[in-house]
Amino acid sequence: MFVRTAALAVLLVAPGYAQAPARTAPQTAAETLPDGRALIDKHVKAIGGRTALLGHKSLQVKGTLSIPASGITGPIEIFAAANPNRVIVKTLVPGIGEIMEGFDGSHAWMMSPMTGPMLKVNKELTQAKLDADFYSELRDSKTYPTVKTVEKTTFDGRPCYKVQLQRVDGIEDFDFYDAATGLRAGSINTRESPMGTMTVTTVSGGYKKFGDMLVPTSQSQKIMQIEQTITVTSVEFDKVDPAVFAPPDAIKALIK
Repeated sequence: MFVRTAALAVLLVAPGYAQAPARTAPQTAAETLPDGRALIDKHVKAIGGRTALLGHKSLQVKGTLSIPASGITGPIEIFAAANPNRVIVKTLVPGIGEIMEGFDGSHAWMMSPMTGPMLKVNKELTQAKLDADFYSELRDSKTYPTVKTVEKTTFDGRPCYKVQLQRVDGIEDFDFYDAATGLRAGSINTRESPMGTMTVTTVSGGYKKFGDMLVPTSQSQKIMQIEQTITVTSVEFDKVDPAVFAPPDAIKALIK
């Protein structure tokens, strides 16, 4: 349910950077690996359970986004909802202005002072639709028909199980589940962007209870050689006004 956002870092990186290496180190000791679906189910149970998860229809997240290498820190606000799946991310960057990224159930878009309004089409639109799944914690088989635990490894300094997830759009994602707690420690995802195909490594931590759900309050993302961190200060469920997902007028003008 925590929405990933790489929009700001994508807009700020320069072409030509090498991909940042994932923070993983394989372990050589042989052991029987747990089933991938069982690891997902354990995570869902740890954050509150399937019933509690499905009981929510929307959420609002407030926090701070920072990019230390650029000296950038600003507020971030994330709204998400189900039936249909929708999401909007708003970030206010000092000296630049507001950057927004959204999916309204049909159209995906991005807008910033640097690029102006942009619609996502083709692969980017398909990916935005799948990534907007409000119940993505479940890793539903309709989106991920193939799930497999590939190894036990060290991810961000923690023993974790690495789970390969093949999506219906052909993209391969990887989740990392903490071997001790069962909680998702992070992920490695490949996505299309205005700058081409990019690999995003996300490290999640600081799980805290909001209502009946555990939510990570820290997410560090690496895109190319840029690292950004989202620090969550509040999470509210089921209070989002549907009107918040309406695209800005400049985006509406692009929709035919």
